[in-house]
Amino acid sequence: MPGRILVVDDVATNRIILKVKLTKSCYEVLQASGGAEALRLAQKERPDLIMLDMSMPDIDGLEVCRRLKADRRTADIPVIILTAHRDTPAKLAALEAGAEEFLSKPYDDMGLLARVRSLLRARSIASELALREGTQQALGFAEAESAFVPAGRICLVADARAEALSWRTRLQERLQDTVELRNREAALNHAEPSPDLFVLTADLETPGGGLMLLSELRSRPETRHSAIIVVVPPSNQHHAAMALDLGASDVVSMPLDMDEMELRLKSMMTRKRQSDRLRRKVRDGLQMAVTDPLTGLYNRRYALSHLERVRGRARDTGRRFAVMIVDLDRFKAVNDTYGHAAGDTVLKSMADTLQGNLRTVDLVARIGGEEFLVVMPDIEPDAALNAAERLRSAAAANEVLLSGTEVCGPTTKHLQTISVGLAIGGSEPDATDVTARQLMEAADAALYRAKKRGRNRVFLGTPGDKPPVHRFHPTRESIAPPPPQQTAVVWR
Repeated sequence: MPGRILVVDDVATNRIILKVKLTKSCYEVLQASGGAEALRLAQKERPDLIMLDMSMPDIDGLEVCRRLKADRRTADIPVIILTAHRDTPAKLAALEAGAEEFLSKPYDDMGLLARVRSLLRARSIASELALREGTQQALGFAEAESAFVPAGRICLVADARAEALSWRTRLQERLQDTVELRNREAALNHAEPSPDLFVLTADLETPGGGLMLLSELRSRPETRHSAIIVVVPPSNQHHAAMALDLGASDVVSMPLDMDEMELRLKSMMTRKRQSDRLRRKVRDGLQMAVTDPLTGLYNRRYALSHLERVRGRARDTGRRFAVMIVDLDRFKAVNDTYGHAAGDTVLKSMADTLQGNLRTVDLVARIGGEEFLVVMPDIEPDAALNAAERLRSAAAANEVLLSGTEVCGPTTKHLQTISVGLAIGGSEPDATDVTARQLMEAADAALYRAKKRGRNRVFLGTPGDKPPVHRFHPTRESIAPPPPQQTAVVWR
């Protein structure tokens, strides 16, 4: 399932209609008929998104939203307020209560689903960053958050200069952040640090021109993480849906209501600062303490702590995850034959190969001399097996150029195969009690079988399997490198 959504409405017909629409897009739908039930289910089930009716008999939607945002267990769950009201005060009240979006009934299906996809995508990224930060806190490397909040930079990009100047003047009076005006070329070509937030008109210079600029900004490293709000004509919901799917952080309709725009910009800037802070911690906070200096990967200490957190999240959500132990075949022969400098080159090349063939949410770490650990959250067994086989095939096809020593010469090419032991966590009702150590042992036992059966293979282990007391080591007869093409065997 791509996401779990809690639909809250006291009218059963409304819940059923929404459930049908969402289920068609393969979302898992939970239902609540009132505010109290919604709060209970949100705390128990931890859905990925909540769609909340504003008017309910026991607790109104605004109060439910406030309580959700005040509870640390549910504060990060995005909320869409659904209501028959179309007036501005109702929308402002929903945004002030902490809702991420306000939609009036009847709502456009295309726009609704685009908004759902956008919020789930943003939450997935935020959850992964928060998971990494939690791992740092568990290791004791998290720094205290600074109370100082510097002014942000907001960039307006619009065709009608007089209208854009009016926007800038009115927004600057309401915000502490700097609001500047740029054209399309200036937005793309800048030497100074990128703005924190862009506000683009959808029809910039040409119909849909702002959407093309949105795609450009999202594709460039300098502006990839900037927040982007797209302003669309009130009659063009197709542009609104397209903007969200192209990566817009938010969409607002003309004519602009400055009270609403102020709330949206402040909320967006707060989330942007939080994301930047988390990214800085992920990038820099553990650089010295938990990074392997040779490969640049995380080391064993970080990986094991992260595995515990992934296991804990899987236990809370009922989702599956995978653990792999990857070992380089006959690596001792590389050091003995070509020297340790060549061995370091092989290790660095293997680290790049592993990272290049995994998802961004997967973690790969070096946990021993030639051993790597891969942790894959939210993945089904078949997909994990396919990923393990993809790693094995990529490694076997990668030619490593060894040079710089008398033994290697200028053009020595080396094919380095790997063996992979795989274990699946959280896959059965009774698997929630399986510890991270047991999963590691199962993957290690599977790796041992892969080595015994000829190397360059993937084997699947079962929690409860124990690795042998004496791990398999290559004999003198096994020093010669294996043929580059071997068929992988999955041992179930």
